[in-house]
Amino acid sequence: MSRAGLGLAALALALAAPARGETPEVNYLLQCQGCHLPDGSGKSGAVPDLKDLGRFLAVPGGREYLVRVPGSAQSPLSDADLAALLNWMLRRFGPAAIADTLEPYTPEEITALRRPPLADVAATRARLLARLRAGD
Repeated sequence: MSRAGLGLAALALALAAPARGETPEVNYLLQCQGCHLPDGSGKSGAVPDLKDLGRFLAVPGGREYLVRVPGSAQSPLSDADLAALLNWMLRRFGPAAIADTLEPYTPEEITALRRPPLADVAATRARLLARLRAGD
């Protein structure tokens, strides 16, 4: 195998390895930023913007949704690290008032909600957003 091939193989193994209990900010960089971008803006039409992520907590099923989206449910993070990451993301991406009222996710809650991952993320998201609009 060429030197470049060995380097690519080593990189693939490193990326496939489970996260090592990093800070939530580092876990966001390693696990989420590739799709949601550093500022949480996502990719129009493909990856949702995380702005006002906490709005999902205001609708039944929204809290579970945030745990069961494939990026959460299938991440290599432990339940404790995923709870810390989601709590950080909710505070980071808002809305701002959420920091004062957030009932933090716990590792036990993540364990209970994480499986199975959502099969139809777009339809579930659309239903939740419709419930939010109806409540406005």
